[in-house]
Amino acid sequence: MAKQIVFVTGNAKKLEEVVKILGDKIPFQLVNRKVDLPELQGEYEDICIKKCKEAARIVEGPVIVEDTCLGFSALKGLPGPYIKWFLDKLGPEGLNQMLAGWEDKSATAMCTFAYAESPTS
Repeated sequence: MAKQIVFVTGNAKKLEEVVKILGDKIPFQLVNRKVDLPELQGEYEDICIKKCKEAARIVEGPVIVEDTCLGFSALKGLPGPYIKWFLDKLGPEGLNQMLAGWEDKSATAMCTFAYAESPTS
């Protein structure tokens, strides 16, 4: 039986996407599990690493976590890793209003993944 790795997400569609990206030749079985993780603050890399270590501690085994950021050029990369919070508070229309004064409305979306065998790895 292949090694099992837990993809920590409450969104089954994310698991489907990751499995499609990785393909069917991966040497492990990827399963999902929803885990309540704290909302962390900081740079996206640090957030993902801390989330991963906490998830590995809770799951007591190997995990993969994902964190999504969206940064607007006009706002110098904001809201970045706080996009979920901004959307919850402002909604899509509120984000659009924040950009009303800028000509450049371009944005960069980034998905960061982290893997840990254990909380200490």
